[in-house]
Order: sequence, then structure tokens, then C-alpha cells
Amino acid sequence: MSDANPNPSTAAAPTQDYRKTLNLPDTPFPMRGDLPKREPGWVKEWNDEGLYKRLRAARCGAPKFILHDGPPYANGQIHMGHAVNKILKDMIVKARQLEGFDALYVPGWDCHGLPIENAIEKKFGRKLSRDDMQAKGRAYATEQIAQQMVDFQRLGVLGEWDHPYKTMDPENEAEEIRTFKRVIERGFVYRGLKPVYWCFDCGSSLAEFEIEYQDKKSQTLDVAFKAHDPARLATAFGLGALTKDAFAVIWTTTAWTIPANQALNLNPDLTYALVDTARGVFVMAESLVESCLTRWGLEGLVLALAPGKALAGLEFEHPLYDVDPGYRRLSPVYLADYATASDGTGIVHSSPAYGVEDFNSCIAHGVATDDILNPVQGNGSYAPDLPLFGGQNIWKACPAIIETLQAAGRLLGTEGISHSYPHCWRHKTPVIYRAAAQWFIRMDEETASTKGVFTKDKAPETLRQTALKAIEQTHFYPENGKARLHDMIAGRPDWCISRQRSWGVPIPFFLHKDSGELHPRTMEILDQAADIVERGGIEAWSRVTTEDILGATDAPHYTKSTDILEVWFDSGSTFQHVLRGSHAGAHHDSGPEADLYLEGHDQHRGWFHSSLLLASALEGRAPYRGLLTHGFTVDAQGRKMSKSLGNGIDPQDINKKLGAEIIRLWVASSDYSGDIAGDEKILARVVDAYRRIRNTLRFLLANTSDFNPATDAVSEAELLEIDRYALARAAELQADILAHYKVYEFHPVVAKLQLYCSEDLGGFYLDILKDRLYTTAPHSLARRSAQTALYQISQAMLRWMAPFLSFTAEEAWKIVGSSDSIFMEQYTALGEPAEGLLAKWARIRDIRDLVNKEIEQLRAVGTVGASLQATVQLTVAPEDHALLASLGDDLKYVFITSAIELVAGDAIQISAGASFDPKCERCWHYRADVGHDAAHPTLCGRCTSNLFGAGETRAHA
Repeated sequence: MSDANPNPSTAAAPTQDYRKTLNLPDTPFPMRGDLPKREPGWVKEWNDEGLYKRLRAARCGAPKFILHDGPPYANGQIHMGHAVNKILKDMIVKARQLEGFDALYVPGWDCHGLPIENAIEKKFGRKLSRDDMQAKGRAYATEQIAQQMVDFQRLGVLGEWDHPYKTMDPENEAEEIRTFKRVIERGFVYRGLKPVYWCFDCGSSLAEFEIEYQDKKSQTLDVAFKAHDPARLATAFGLGALTKDAFAVIWTTTAWTIPANQALNLNPDLTYALVDTARGVFVMAESLVESCLTRWGLEGLVLALAPGKALAGLEFEHPLYDVDPGYRRLSPVYLADYATASDGTGIVHSSPAYGVEDFNSCIAHGVATDDILNPVQGNGSYAPDLPLFGGQNIWKACPAIIETLQAAGRLLGTEGISHSYPHCWRHKTPVIYRAAAQWFIRMDEETASTKGVFTKDKAPETLRQTALKAIEQTHFYPENGKARLHDMIAGRPDWCISRQRSWGVPIPFFLHKDSGELHPRTMEILDQAADIVERGGIEAWSRVTTEDILGATDAPHYTKSTDILEVWFDSGSTFQHVLRGSHAGAHHDSGPEADLYLEGHDQHRGWFHSSLLLASALEGRAPYRGLLTHGFTVDAQGRKMSKSLGNGIDPQDINKKLGAEIIRLWVASSDYSGDIAGDEKILARVVDAYRRIRNTLRFLLANTSDFNPATDAVSEAELLEIDRYALARAAELQADILAHYKVYEFHPVVAKLQLYCSEDLGGFYLDILKDRLYTTAPHSLARRSAQTALYQISQAMLRWMAPFLSFTAEEAWKIVGSSDSIFMEQYTALGEPAEGLLAKWARIRDIRDLVNKEIEQLRAVGTVGASLQATVQLTVAPEDHALLASLGDDLKYVFITSAIELVAGDAIQISAGASFDPKCERCWHYRADVGHDAAHPTLCGRCTSNLFGAGETRAHA
């Protein structure tokens, strides 16, 4: 006889480890990202394998999306502002790539101009020859580009790094000269003497875009100009002879301009008063009499009134007329609307070399440009031959000027004020308006003084008109950028495009030594210069002599211009010489317009501005279809990050400590339309958010590790209802996410993805799913249905996060992907969200939340441990009863309880308590049938069926 027990179910069961029978999750995707160590490997792999080129091949023939890179200066290590800018661009390009576009990104660098010259002068001094400066400039820019490129790539930015564009590439330098020629042909370029912003530290003129306003301390001056013919003044006011000296009084904050005064401006429509005081008779605006007398500590009597237009042509003596013969000149009264009674005296003193309105007024009244006094030199000092103050720095001379006026009896009052004043945005030092012979691009109608040279194909409208129309055709993100750019274009003066520096694209002109006229062959010379530069760079043109170009006959009569095009012309024309030239593949067949320009909001007065003007001049339209602006990086207190404040966070340090992925998530989760706040505490919260997203992704991957979509996927008709709901919810979220990506919004995507991971997945679907995933048979319909949904969700989620969590998405894709890179993919087709299913399960989730609150109260007092220990009696209204009853016995899985009794009633009532049934060792449910099989006394019937029988049937959850 056999010793075997004929009835094994009644035999004493050996102890078993039922944990091994569970379908526990498993994945090589680690919980810890270890980003600082692993990210450099991804960057190297992307570079070594030529990922960007393979992405282009994968999208060959697809519609193009062009984000044209606004070139940063090739100067210095990148800071967090650079990181924000480049990451935003990268996210947008990747989002468009995943949408199915051939999304190109050609990074670029601005290589000429003052930042590089300043860096070289700091190291080598200011006495460098032009050839030496150019050689050192090119070498320095090359070195800086190499350094910045490594840092940009380290941030996970994909692009054409093996062939970026550089404004100093000879091909681009040459095309810029050709672009300049075309602007001339369109009739926009002229040469003129005009006051332009001048920086003494730069030693050059500045464009409007290179100015920022800061507070400056100055001394106000009330200065008296003595009437040269008192009788004429009296007559103008309808009086007889005056018994005292009479004066016109001006108010100014720029004492340094007094030596160059040449006129006085009065408003023709203002009423002016002649006021008798103990110090003489004074002319001032009637409405300002009281405030002026108070300021001067005087009492006075108004003798007569007259309109400003009655005083036109009167002459007053320079306030230093009697001090030095060099100032023995008269200041005539001109009428001008810009003289107002808002402050001061209502009379504006005019030094036409140092103010645009003063200059225009003097020119309009017949002053010849050759007669305009301009004693301030480019270095900030007065010319040596200026009487009294020659050779002095203008700022340091102000006290001496005030003292001299005081001694001459012409100073009525002075006081210190702090006021907003233009500064150089590079040096942060005060600038002045200074008249200089410069080359300009004309904004409005051509006049005799702004006549275009060598016009061949005159534009049909003014540049201002064309640019303003182009703005109307442009999409702005955010929309308030439209009004900002419009106002700047509407009010800007002519664009001064010439600079007196060495490191830049030359203005290849030859000027007649006597007449100042351009050589008759100028347009031909421009072509010749472009060809020379294309072969040998700007250095080659510098080496060319006047005789080389003009020949022995003309050379003695002409001077070769040493001016360069200002750097905003360099970057502003890149749409032409990059998108149509060096990277001609990176533009639409319909034209050179990029889909998007993206920069900080300060570029409304910079790159956006100069690009718009040049494209309008050349093409009659904007070079972009959309403009996106972002704010500055600031600390938690809202202060702009700066080295001087020590409140910055360096991307290089964050890469080493936390990883570039954390910078990317910080950028993506920030509302870039305003300033972007960052510090260590803010980044710590970003790290927490990253961990939640990564852990959710890991759960999805771990629970589909044994799932082959080709053989294991369940058809939509066979999916359990909650799985269909989960996919409908994913489809709903995807539609939302893609709508945000369409308009370049990222922070709502990050917020919704985080909420989805914590609420939809972690707090609901995945929580419910664990029982089915772990306890049902590995190949059962119940488990494969869940895995089908999880696989589709993980595939979709990887694509949602890839634009901003690029390293993490690529890391996961290497495990579950079907192609070489996630960026070769397109967004998953999840179908249309099933509205009825979404509404039904939204209500179920609301009721489930109420039940969970009751169970939490039991847990708080120790009545139950986990929710599975609870039993619930749930009374609901008929409509909810039908909804919940439709889930049948699966309802308890949705509520994660061992038992739930559904009762029809009038309103929701919940009664919860602890189960008296034993707990299944394997599934942890409390069930009456635990021990029904003596061979497995600690298991419930559901588990024995899943392990040894036909397996349980699930229909809904």
C-alpha cells in the first residue's frame, strides 16, 4: 500500500511562501535617477550616434517647423538665463518633432561687437591695431563658443551642434554685406549728422536697443540768459523800456551741455510772463511763476504776459557771454512744441549736438550742420580748445560749470535730484546724446537730409509703416508683447547702424575727402567687398588698401571707411544669411520666415526689433510668424540673479549636484511669461516632483515588463471597463497636453502631469489595479487587460514628458521602445475620450472619496488597519445605485474593501466597520472562504482559483 494520503486536501499543509506566486513588478528602470552621473553618458551617446541627423532623416519630407535661434554672445560662461532660453527652445522643438514635424534647430552665436572687444581690451589693453583686434576677436569667440556649446549640450539640448551658425563665419559676414547692399537699394540708408546715444566706455554710438534706464544723481540748474536787446523784449510784451536787466531762465539737469548752448526753445501756444524781481526781470511760463519764485527764494510781480509765438526771434546772450570771449555768442528763440510747462521754467535751452529735439529744432530753423557746436569728444572729455573747461571730463566738469555760472551771476538755483537716465546696458554707465556723422536706416519719408544713396528698388512704403503692418500679422506669446513691440516701432527714431570699432562686419565705403560723397562705384564695390570677405573673412577686407580697390587715379581723393555695422545688424539679418544662406535647408519653401523667434522680453528692443526692421526693409514682412518672450531669472525675493548680489544659481553647479533634468523640469514648471524664480529651496521642490513622476513611470514599466504588445494586447472590446476608463482619461489628458504644446505652454502640462500621476494613477487607477496585476493568473484576461492599458498609458506618457524630461524619457524608451529614440516617435493615437465613460467614473470616484473618508476615520482610531479590512454598507440615491450596481461584484475592488453592500435610498449614507472574516495570506482580502482548501488553509477561494483553477472572472475592475 502506498503511504500517500488519498485525500490531500485533508492532509496537514506544509508552510508555503505565497509571495513567490504573485506577479510582482520588475524593471531595469531604477528608482533613483542618479542624474548627475548618468546624464553625461546620454549626451555622449546622442553625439556619438548622430541623433540629430537621424531625427532629420526620420522626418524627411514632413512639414517643417523652424525655430530660429537668437544668437547669444560668444562671451563668457553660460548662466541660468541662457539655460532657461535654450531649454525652452529645446522643449518647443521636441514637442513639434513628436507632433510629426521636421523640427529643425540650428544653434547660433553672435560673434562680433563690443562684448568681445571689451574682453580683449581688458586683457591686452586699448592700443591694439585693427588687425590684432580682429585676430584676437576671432580666436576669443571660437574659444567661447566651444565652452558654451558643451554647456548647452549638457542641458540635453538637441540641435545641429556639428554645424551651428556663427555671425563671424566668412560666408555669413559676406552675406551680411550683400544684405546691407540690398537695404541701400531699397532706399533706406543715408548718412547724416545726428545726435545718437554715445557711450564713453564703448567709445562708440549705441542703438536704441542698447539703452536701459537707471536712476542717476544730478544737479538741477536754473540759468539766466540775458536779453541782448531789452527794448525788443519789452515791445514783444507790449511794454516800454525796461529799467532792469532782463533774462530768459531755463531749467536743466545737464550742466555739461551749457557750454554748447546755441538757442532757446519756447512753446508757441504757451503764455509767458515777464516778472519783476530784486535780481532782474525774468521770462518764464505764466503757470510756473509761483513755483519758480519759490525755488529761487524771490518775490516778484508779473509785469506783462505774451504768447510764446510773440517772442520768436528774440536773442539772448550765452550765460558765460561776459566771462570768456569764447562764449560771446547769442542764443535765438525758436518755437518748438517740446517746450512745455510740466516742470522747469517752460523754456528749454538748446545744445543741438546733445539732444534729438534740440537738433531737429535748430535744423528746422536754418542752422547748418557745420555750425553745430560739438565740443564733447568720444572719450567723454571736452575738446582741449573749449574755453574754461577744455580737456575736462564732462561729468567731473559739472561742479566747475555750476561754480562759474554762480560767479557770473547767472545761476538762480541748483539742487540735487535722482532721476531716470539712459545708461549703456553693457557698462551700466550713463550715456549722452552726441552728434556724430553716422549711417542711418530711415524710418519715415525721405527728406532732403535723409535722401537714400544709390536707390534702385525703392520700397513702396516707409519702414515704419511696413513694420507696424508686419506686427499685425505676427502671433505673440504672451499677447501683451504685441503692444510693446508696436509702441517701440511707432516711436523709435532712425536706426544708427554704424559703429566706430574694429571687430565687426565692415561698411565698405570710400568717401571723397572734400565732398564726403560716396564713390560712384559704391554698389559694385560692395559686391567686391563681399567676395573678398567670403574668401578671407573681414580680416581680408581690413588688409585691402584704397588703391587696391579704386586704383591709382581715384585713391588719393578718397578715404576708406573704418566703420563697422553695429552688432544688431549682424543678428537682425540672420534670417537672410543663415536661413537662406549658410543653412538654407532650415527654412520653409514659402520664404525665410521662421515659425518662431524666442528670447527674453528685453529683445522687443533688441533682436526682435532689428530683425523686424531688416526683414521689413528687404521683404516687406516680418521674418517670423510668431514671437515668444520669457522673463528674467530671479531669486525667491524677485531680485534679478546677478554676480554682484551673489543670488544666482549656476547651471554648471546644478548639473553636478542634481542633474540637468531638474533644471529642465524647473523651467518647464515655471510660468515663463513672467520672471522665473529659482533658488535651492525651489529646486528641492522640483526634485520631489521629479521623483513622483519617475516613480509613477517606474510602476508602469515594472508592471508591463512581461507584456508583449504584439502577442499579449487585449482588444478594446475585451478590456475591462475601468481599463477603458483609464485610457479615456489618458486620451482626455493628452488632448489637453497637446493643446498646451500647440501654444508653447509647458507649466500647465507639468502641473497636469503631476496631478495625473498622483490623483488619476497613484490615488485611483493604479491603487485599484495592484490586486488584479499581482494576484490574477499571469496570462489571464484580467491581467492582460490591465497591462494593455498600462502599456498604452506608459507609451503616451513617455511622449508627453519627453520634451522636458528628455533624459528620463530616453532612458525609459531604451527599455520599452521600438525605435532608436523616443524623439523619432509621434504622439500615441489614444482615440477620442469616451464622454459617457468619463462622466460615469468621475461620479464613482466622487463617491469613493466619501467612502475613503469614513474608512480613514476607522483607521485613525485603530478599528481597521488597511482599507481591505473594512466592510461598507453604502446607501445611495437611485441614479447612483444604478451606476454602482453596474459594476456588480467588482465594486469592492474599486473601493478596495473586502466587502461592500449597496442599498437604495434617498441620499448617500455610509456605514463602515471591521470585517470578522479571516485575511487571505496571499491577496490580503478578508473573506469567509479563507481555508476552504485544506491544502492551502491560508488562502481564499479567489487565490486558489487563480493559482490552481480556471481563475477568477473580472468584468469591470
